[in-house]
Amino acid sequence: MKLRLLLVSALLALASGCATTATTPTTASEHNHAAMSASGQPKYNTTMNPRQTEHPNTLGFNDLHIQAIRHLKPDVFSAEDPKLQAIVHHHCKAYDDGTLVCLMFPGGMKDQDKPIGFEYIITTAQFNTLPEKEKHYWHYHKTEVGRACATFPDLTKDEAAAILPAVHETYGKVVYFQKPEDKFPLGEPYVLIVQDMPDVKH
Repeated sequence: MKLRLLLVSALLALASGCATTATTPTTASEHNHAAMSASGQPKYNTTMNPRQTEHPNTLGFNDLHIQAIRHLKPDVFSAEDPKLQAIVHHHCKAYDDGTLVCLMFPGGMKDQDKPIGFEYIITTAQFNTLPEKEKHYWHYHKTEVGRACATFPDLTKDEAAAILPAVHETYGKVVYFQKPEDKFPLGEPYVLIVQDMPDVKH
């Protein structure tokens, strides 16, 4: 009992010490600006991060938000399965090598929302370097964007029109580690072959 009290006292002392020596938190407004390099040129990919917003590292998956259907494995392999109509939110981080990684959420990315999978996106040129046996796992966005009714809800109409040609020339690989109805990740992760999903009526 005495040992437990000593440990609790020590932890409280450490916590209070951390609180008094913590740095001043960075405000959101400090990161909500166009990021420019010393030369005055945009620091980030002007296409995939269209608003040139510099996020804190913990918020990097806010570069691009995409909503799409036909991104959940149906319970019954039929166009009538409601999972095929469910919107999956992709919150993406754009990287300097032209790739994106999108965390996928069934209900958005609010404070308590947890991702259930991710989509890794590469350029057509990068896709062409993959082994032939690997290519089946990737879907071509020029074909699948329309079938998935993909939208860019955080962008204006003009911004979405500007980014669409670049998105079309990419390929995505969708990996799930959790079903949306499960409380925790159960079973093995799996790749969803998006191009094999049944078509649905828009």
